[in-house]
Amino acid sequence: MIRRFRGTPRPTVVPAVAPVDPGPIDGVGVPYALRFSAAWSWRLLLIVAMVFVFLHVFSLLSIVLVPVIIGLLLSAAASPMVDRIQSWGVPRGIATAIIVITGIVFLVALITLVAQQFSSGFGDLRTSFDDSLDKLTHYLKSLGLSQQQLDDFFGRIRDAVSGGGKGNVGGTVIKASTTAGHLLAGLFITLFSTIFLTYDGRNIWRWFVRLFPEPARDRVHGSGIKAWAVLTAYVRATVVIAITDALGISLIALVLGLKFIVPIGVLVFLGAFIPVVGAFVSGIAAVAVALVTQGPVIALIMLGGVLLIQQIEGHVLQPFLMGRVVRVHPLAVVVVIAIGALVAGIFGALIAVPLTAIINTVGIHLSGSRRPPSRADVGAATAPDLTS
Repeated sequence: MIRRFRGTPRPTVVPAVAPVDPGPIDGVGVPYALRFSAAWSWRLLLIVAMVFVFLHVFSLLSIVLVPVIIGLLLSAAASPMVDRIQSWGVPRGIATAIIVITGIVFLVALITLVAQQFSSGFGDLRTSFDDSLDKLTHYLKSLGLSQQQLDDFFGRIRDAVSGGGKGNVGGTVIKASTTAGHLLAGLFITLFSTIFLTYDGRNIWRWFVRLFPEPARDRVHGSGIKAWAVLTAYVRATVVIAITDALGISLIALVLGLKFIVPIGVLVFLGAFIPVVGAFVSGIAAVAVALVTQGPVIALIMLGGVLLIQQIEGHVLQPFLMGRVVRVHPLAVVVVIAIGALVAGIFGALIAVPLTAIINTVGIHLSGSRRPPSRADVGAATAPDLTS
């Protein structure tokens, strides 16, 4: 029994009052759902406007930014090899030079081999194409089309390929010269970006982190570490998948007796850097070569081989190598590839998946860093380390 002394005031209990929506200040009865929708709408419009401005600025600076991003991807592929050579006691500058020079020599040798195959087999391919075109013409005639209709049809195709006549030769030459100059400048920017990002990427990143306010530097640095780990793992897995696709489709083309084995393999290797659809789209070139040179039966067999390699990639290689790296649903992968191709063409399709994976990883990291520590986290942080 608890005695209450005389003179002690009784404790007052304040009843809990449910919060009431005060409504708008002007007294107009706007429904809550409408005010909620409006509040989210202007935020979404602000985000869309920001993305639009970013894409516009990116398109203006694409001549510089695209080679730098490609150099970043090449640096993500070269940095693990440079780190391995550096662990043997070789200075990082020499290790970077070894990897870059080896890559350039390999690329030049590959281009030379592709050019030799094209120069040696282009005449036979053109002859086979003319024969296939004659067969197609006879087949269309058997369907009831007249020679005049066929001449008009093939004439339109010829005009479209030639660029609409000879009246725009000067503009075509100027445009080709400008494109060649941009391509040459882009190659140099890509080369220098790859060299310096591979050799001195850590110091460049530290300089970038110092641009942020001091309270945010730890989160920015942690996000960069997570993003770089995802990017290097993605590039490494993509190279393995691309090599597998190129070897598989080239082997099938070799068994079927097709020409241009090396160009087909190189095209499939480059196309495989676009996940899910890249290897299949580039493998259509092998089907086209089979159709022109060997006929429809061999073309169907080649198409079946391309589909088989695609199924192996989609059901074995992609889940095994990419499952823990990207952590993005396959439907989302297809959607972001389509959006990237619509916005920035082949380059957009190339960077869509790694960019999505980086945004996903960094978002998870930042949301976890803002979460207050739980009891398990505090216990793990204060527990002694028994492994040392």
